[in-house]
Amino acid sequence: MTSDPGTPNFDHFLDDFYVECDEHLSVARRTVLALEPLVGREQIDRELLDTLFRSFHSIKGLSAMVGLGESEQLAHRLESYLGLLRKGHAQLGAEGLEVLIAGVVALEQVIAAKRDRGPMPDVESLVGRLDELARSTGESAPASVPPPQAAPRSGPSPEAKLAAQIAAKVAAGGRAWSVDFSPSPEAAERGMNVNSVRAKLLEFGTLEHSEPRIAAGGRVTFHFVFVTPGDEPSQPAIEASLAADAGLTVAPYVPKTVAEPVSPVAAQGSGPGAPTSAAPGASPPEAPQARGGMSTHLVPANVVRVDLGRLDELMRMVGELVLSRGRLEETLRRLNGSVSSVVRRSLDEINLGIERQLRDLREGVMRIRMVPVQEVFARMQFVVRDMAREQAKQVALRLRGEETQIDKFVVERMMDPLLHLVRNAVGHGLETTAERLAAGKPAEARIDLRAATVGDTVVMEVEDDGRGIDASKVMSRAGALGIASLRSTNDPAALLEVLCTPGFSTREEADRASGRGVGMDVVRRAVEELGGSLALQTEVGRGTRFVIRLPLTLAITDALIVEVGGHRYAVPQIAVREIVEIESKGITTLENNELLTYHGGALPLVRVGRLFGLANRPTATHHVLVVGEGSEALGLVVDRMLGLREVVVRPLTDKLVQVPGISGATELGDGEVVLILDVANLKRGARNRSLRGRLDSPLAAEPASPIRTASPIPSAVGKPGVRP
Repeated sequence: MTSDPGTPNFDHFLDDFYVECDEHLSVARRTVLALEPLVGREQIDRELLDTLFRSFHSIKGLSAMVGLGESEQLAHRLESYLGLLRKGHAQLGAEGLEVLIAGVVALEQVIAAKRDRGPMPDVESLVGRLDELARSTGESAPASVPPPQAAPRSGPSPEAKLAAQIAAKVAAGGRAWSVDFSPSPEAAERGMNVNSVRAKLLEFGTLEHSEPRIAAGGRVTFHFVFVTPGDEPSQPAIEASLAADAGLTVAPYVPKTVAEPVSPVAAQGSGPGAPTSAAPGASPPEAPQARGGMSTHLVPANVVRVDLGRLDELMRMVGELVLSRGRLEETLRRLNGSVSSVVRRSLDEINLGIERQLRDLREGVMRIRMVPVQEVFARMQFVVRDMAREQAKQVALRLRGEETQIDKFVVERMMDPLLHLVRNAVGHGLETTAERLAAGKPAEARIDLRAATVGDTVVMEVEDDGRGIDASKVMSRAGALGIASLRSTNDPAALLEVLCTPGFSTREEADRASGRGVGMDVVRRAVEELGGSLALQTEVGRGTRFVIRLPLTLAITDALIVEVGGHRYAVPQIAVREIVEIESKGITTLENNELLTYHGGALPLVRVGRLFGLANRPTATHHVLVVGEGSEALGLVVDRMLGLREVVVRPLTDKLVQVPGISGATELGDGEVVLILDVANLKRGARNRSLRGRLDSPLAAEPASPIRTASPIPSAVGKPGVRP
């Protein structure tokens, strides 16, 4: 089964195709999972079946428009099977549900292969299963391609129904219009696409019908019929609002009175609004219950789709404004004493006003980029269900915080890390049913997937109530693989360090769950590339929890400016939990490691200057930036605190200038470029050097640390210093 090579090239609106399909697949995923509790029942919620039918029907039509035969045929089989369920000719059983779920996954894979230009997956076996289900109900399997000449239907034709429907509204005082829109690169540059045209029409009146058509030369056009109330607006007003010079025409609606040739799309039954033909003897599926024929998902009039690249460009411009404001602030600082106090006060007020407005603008752009993590979480349900069935485990996935908003860029890049963690939880973390019962646990295991926003941070957790991670076995396995391990098995951070070592696996042989020695290192790398951190909490026999912390924004952030060895560095404020000022004589040295008594425990210290080979600056006091929490806490020792700035993050993409511990660079108001410290990388590198071979040594009896102040972040910038 391959795509038709003779299909016209519609690459210029493939982006719209992928967006539409993603939306329909999202609805299909949620709906098919909602059907699971209804398996075997005589009565099934008709609304769920209708929703799923509409999603498959729309995907079929969209796929036909771009010549994607695999998804067109598969969606056609799926909607045919749903047609049997909707009419009561078949009962939804376990096999039927499995086929529906497999169909959603296969459609996603086919569309992804089209988008990524990869090898097309084979869907023939799934099509065969759907045909077998249809035959088991006594119905004929649908033809692989709906025949061009469908048997005449009884009753009025769709054209006659549409004409009667519109005639009734015209008789009530409305006016009917026809609109034809031809997508083009020029129209796309101006922000005009099918959805924007549809949204505009909905502002004028009600959309009665829409369908794709093939015009001369293989061009695709979209035909709309809508009704406006009363005599207004006029045709020129509609054309002006819709930018008629971008491939769009408006005319009064004229109903069809004679049979007209059917376009290739409609002839194949592939337009999302076209009636679907079935093989002789088979009951044709019912038309989807939706306004308009092109798509059952109408974008609301107050919603506009925006390409993520345009938002990136907008954020870049906001970043340039932030840099300009920084230069303005630096210039005002240099003017101190050279202008009158009145003028200086006025300039300072203007500067502060611009700062507030820029912050509001930045937050507004970020809100546009925010999407809920619901879709990522929903996909995990398929993963858990599939693996639990394969491994004969009973697993319940509980979702919490699905409405949490996160940057679209981050959501897309967190898909694979979350997938690894969830698969590891099912394959490694959870016991079999027999093992759980023997341990006094419920037969059904539990996996919690949670998300929440804490300040400027998004926290995501994957937790299971399984067997936990036995640190002693992990260390033993690490030794067998030649991976250096720590003497202490009571440190979750040290345990995570071993688990995230490339090539480490607790399995002798690779399987579907454990992979091939990759996984946790990929997870941590992906999280840290997004400026986040990964933490582990585990207890043998009780379960394991992975905690991911990510910043809300990646392009612009608040950063502490510090001085080390005469050089300035920026430290993301989100990574710093507290700032303390200490005296040099208060630092304790133990086994070549520097420690500080901190809140009744020992805080390992790392001198940033020493890490980068900078000359030590003799000083009686130092500032310590406390990063991490609990046993993972670490103190970064710097010479001076210079203030808090809003900085624009410029990643270092050149392989030749990438340095461990440096995540990017930024420009300050005086034009100097400073490097941004990668706190997670510094923390991990410091732990690898200082904790290796270290024995636990409680320092509770040590004298109180000479901490003079729990210093807030400099008040000159008006920010609190201690972060929760």
